[in-house]
Amino acid sequence: MSLNVSNLRVYYQTLKGDVKALDGVTFDIRDGEIAGIVGESGCGKSTLSNSLITLRLPMKFVGGYVSLDGNELPLQDHKKMGGFRYKKISIIPQYAMNALNPTVKLRRLISDLLNCHGVGYDEILPELNRRLDVVNLDRAVLDMYPVELSGGMKQRAVMVISTLLNPSLLIADEITSALDVSTQRAVAEMIVEFRDKILVKSVIFVTHDISILYQIADSIIIMYAGKLVERAGTEIIINKPIHPYTEMLISSLPEVGVYHNDKRLKGIPGKPPQLLSPPPGCRFKERCPQAFEKCKEEPPMIEIEPNHWVACWRVK
Repeated sequence: MSLNVSNLRVYYQTLKGDVKALDGVTFDIRDGEIAGIVGESGCGKSTLSNSLITLRLPMKFVGGYVSLDGNELPLQDHKKMGGFRYKKISIIPQYAMNALNPTVKLRRLISDLLNCHGVGYDEILPELNRRLDVVNLDRAVLDMYPVELSGGMKQRAVMVISTLLNPSLLIADEITSALDVSTQRAVAEMIVEFRDKILVKSVIFVTHDISILYQIADSIIIMYAGKLVERAGTEIIINKPIHPYTEMLISSLPEVGVYHNDKRLKGIPGKPPQLLSPPPGCRFKERCPQAFEKCKEEPPMIEIEPNHWVACWRVK
């Protein structure tokens, strides 16, 4: 087992109180697995991915347990986490195109980063060149400033840098959101290639776009209002969703070959609850067409069939 997350709680501190952005999340990711995490804005996706790398104020670790390859991650201790970041767990951040220092050439940036982790640039250079080839970047980019690269080139450069030391877990946080469709596909395929070449053991791919996950993910985790509501293999989530939120999320997607006049797209009515003071029970109940009296109690996450977990009272 590559990653184990148990009852993880991470809140945001505000003057009005704690915002319960991640409130009791439990899941596992196996070696070799690409796990997609999807949900509406504000559901806790980026909070989850960022908390596994570094907790920055106003984020606050409240409780839970996380282990990677059998070693506990000391999420609440920024200094101790330094031994895991980049080497064992790495991230391609949201808006990665803006993650590069515009005043420093790539070669210098990579060299400084490696030195911080006790790795010599000359030692890693052959592998760096090979990975530039993997993502179809000319080696000349190493002597260029980020401003000289296109958005897609910068995205691929960050992918190379993030995986250079073969981390066990790679987190890709909304890495396709600012790219055109053709570049989105290329970047997604590179993530799969990194996994297939065992440059990384496993991947968490955070996105709003379920269609991308259908192409590359082995499993999909559905999040809503700081909670997990469903998790299963990709084919099951896409074709046989159980939780009402998952069903409505899937039905809001356009279908290839289906005209607007034949089948109009439907959004999910209402909006997610405020997490400063989330409602008791199922957090989706106010928007759920199947809600009933029992939904005033919080539903447990149960395994209804092998590797298919759902948190809903309608499931028997």
